Amino acid sequence: MPLYMDRHDGLNATAKSLAEAHQLDLKVQNKFNCKALTYWFDEGKQIAFCLIEAPDKKAVEEMHRNSHGLVPNQIIEVQNDIVEYFLGRISDPESVRHKEQFINETAFRAILYVDCKLLLTNLKSFKPNRIGISNIIINLIRPEITEHDGIEVKIKSEGLMASFTSITKSLQCALKIQTSINETNRKSKSSKVIASIGLSTGYPVENGNDFFGETVLLSKRLSEVANEGEIVVSNDFRNEQVQKEISTSKRFIKIINPSDEKFLNQLMEITEKIWNDEEFNVVDFSKQIGLSKAQLYRKVTALTGYSPNEFINTYRLNKALKLIERKYGNISEIAFETGFSTPSYFSKCFHKKFGILPSEYSSAIA
Repeated sequence: MPLYMDRHDGLNATAKSLAEAHQLDLKVQNKFNCKALTYWFDEGKQIAFCLIEAPDKKAVEEMHRNSHGLVPNQIIEVQNDIVEYFLGRISDPESVRHKEQFINETAFRAILYVDCKLLLTNLKSFKPNRIGISNIIINLIRPEITEHDGIEVKIKSEGLMASFTSITKSLQCALKIQTSINETNRKSKSSKVIASIGLSTGYPVENGNDFFGETVLLSKRLSEVANEGEIVVSNDFRNEQVQKEISTSKRFIKIINPSDEKFLNQLMEITEKIWNDEEFNVVDFSKQIGLSKAQLYRKVTALTGYSPNEFINTYRLNKALKLIERKYGNISEIAFETGFSTPSYFSKCFHKKFGILPSEYSSAIA
């Protein structure tokens, strides 16, 4: 049977009254062929999310309407494993499976996205099995996520994602990852790992139909504009405790404001559609985003540190690096796949960016 999560906004409730509403759902659930599994409630913001097995969305609405009358503002279909990755459970906690216990656990999460690249600095001494992205993830990144009470979100992605109940711990985890990678790089004589990290926050059901969709997308996009060794965080990280962390780690962290977030999403929506079109240029870019070339240059440079042309080129080269690592095809195929007009121009740009020819990189990591 399908699994749904709904969102209730603008409640005038307490943890006790929400617990009572949940019990009312349990009493009538069988009449609507539903199973009310659990819920999350943020008493401060008066937002609740319910997890329910049901034949369809209409059954969810009717169950709520007939039990307590709190009709959801939004309902989306979800997968139980994804819910558990992000929220840590898919049923009531053991401690609250009695009527006298209440759930007052928010579904608000900080989402960390880490994208790693392996650069080779000495081909002669490089040994693929000694240091690599998989080893960095297994031996360094995953232990830090666990240490900071995060949950790895196992989804198909080029990077690694984790969910945290505490935005402070998510930032501390990101800082520790960057520090540990820097220490690893100092010890390596043949390679260098670069981790670009994005952090954003949000709720599981927002404007779209994807579970944590906007939050996941933003964290990924923030990582894509993070420069070497940088952590780029959304505006929700602008609080006293986080500012304290930022003040002691200025060279690591960049916090963007809401207007920058909006521009970033516009920028990435266009880039994600056209990045492998070799004919796409800055004039097209400025037309699609609705800015003059000068305005586009100023905003892209301020946000990413690159000119619009450099930004597109860097995006393409990072994609090419991933394709080489995955043995997608030969160098010519990868060049054309990533929007470069000729393999020779691709090799020239790749060498300028990474200090190694793509053919040498491919041979070294074989």
